[in-house]
Amino acid sequence: MNTSSADQNLSYKPALELISMLRQKKISSVELTGLFLERIEKYDNRLHSYLTVDAENAMHAARLADKRLISGNVAGPLDGLPISIKDLEITAGLKTTGGSQIFKDRVPKEDSVVVERIKDAGAVILGKTNTPEFGLLGVTSNLLGEHCRNPWNTNKTSGGSSGGAASALAAGLCPVSIGGDGGGSIRIPSSFCGVFGLKPTQGRVPKYGGAGLPLAANHLSQTGPISRSVADSALIMEIISGFDTRDPSSFIEKINCDTFSSPGSIDGLRIGWSSDLGFAAVDSEVLNICEQAATSLKIAGCEIDNADIILNEPFGPFRTLFSAMAYTAYNQLLENYPNQLTDYAANCIENGASVTGAEYAAALGYVDQLKCIFNSAFEQFDVIITPTLAVEAFDALGPLDTINEIDGQEVDPWWGYFPFTFPINLAGLPASSVPAGFSKNKLPIGLQIIGRTRDEKTVLSVSSALEKIKPWTNIKPNLD
Repeated sequence: MNTSSADQNLSYKPALELISMLRQKKISSVELTGLFLERIEKYDNRLHSYLTVDAENAMHAARLADKRLISGNVAGPLDGLPISIKDLEITAGLKTTGGSQIFKDRVPKEDSVVVERIKDAGAVILGKTNTPEFGLLGVTSNLLGEHCRNPWNTNKTSGGSSGGAASALAAGLCPVSIGGDGGGSIRIPSSFCGVFGLKPTQGRVPKYGGAGLPLAANHLSQTGPISRSVADSALIMEIISGFDTRDPSSFIEKINCDTFSSPGSIDGLRIGWSSDLGFAAVDSEVLNICEQAATSLKIAGCEIDNADIILNEPFGPFRTLFSAMAYTAYNQLLENYPNQLTDYAANCIENGASVTGAEYAAALGYVDQLKCIFNSAFEQFDVIITPTLAVEAFDALGPLDTINEIDGQEVDPWWGYFPFTFPINLAGLPASSVPAGFSKNKLPIGLQIIGRTRDEKTVLSVSSALEKIKPWTNIKPNLD
């Protein structure tokens, strides 16, 4: 198979289908890796989804994978499959910038836990995807280059902070991506780019990064998959989740094939619908698309009712925790490289410097309160469903050139467009973003599925049911 004449539909096949083709020797890892590298070279000068492309080492890894596949000595479930890694995950021997020009030439000597596991599973790393500086923003804009673009309309943002991961996947520049979510950073770009993304339960995936930064409590962030199909994400979760001694907050419980598997039926599940979580302003078109998608679950036999969830000013406690963690990790950079940081990163770190111990404790108290609200809702419902975001993708301009008003209501440009995602990080719950449809501007709209703590299985099951009711894996943007 000549990659220059390869069927371009291959680049949009779900990862599991490509793995099956590799095992059946219908395609080689070298051919598949070459196809994605060709597409990156052809299209990414407009999308800016990758910060680093590692073509030489990727092809070397693909050749080794092909030798294993031919001999039957398969390294793991991803053997020979190309994959992209968000540039917040450190990678041994491969440049890791963290979206910061301060680290534009950093080449770590070790891998993060997640990258270790991805490599052990046999994956071929294509490169590192674009992210805002240290993942501190909901769009992918930094000082390293241009704003990451949305494949459905390259004038629009891909979201963030895993904007490069979602953009690359949606454009067929990789078959699956590793992202990370500290306030919506998997679900925001998944919604904007029309792909599937899963934020795991807090503690499900160990978070040791090994970058030599000061230790900071991780109350919010989890690494997770962005994929073309729900089943692809389930496979990635089986690989990257599970206890690691370097992260004592990670779950000790055993991961098995049933942990993330989707049962055949969700008949009888109780679905709670919330249009605003009691505080959010939402675009009317987005709300209508999401309501229709949620209601379609009645076809699968679900019971749907309104969920009476009212959250009180959740962004204040979120910002307290988020910025305090940023200050702990990056305050030395603010002191030593003040002119090399983005304004938004400096602002976040400076805000964290002013957080008092009492404010931090109060924010943790709010987290307990928030968990109680969701626990009460889950006594009535098996999952809670909301829009993923309040709006469709907006223009790719400056970091805070986002949204100031939604349906006549003034909103904060920092977070007004993602009011549904960051509360779920505070509560530590698992949640997915499922493609729900398209706006009149032909931009993707996502639906958020929220589950009980440690219940990724039901989140994936409901997501899979929606995937069957309204398939999305064959819908792709026109890049030409």
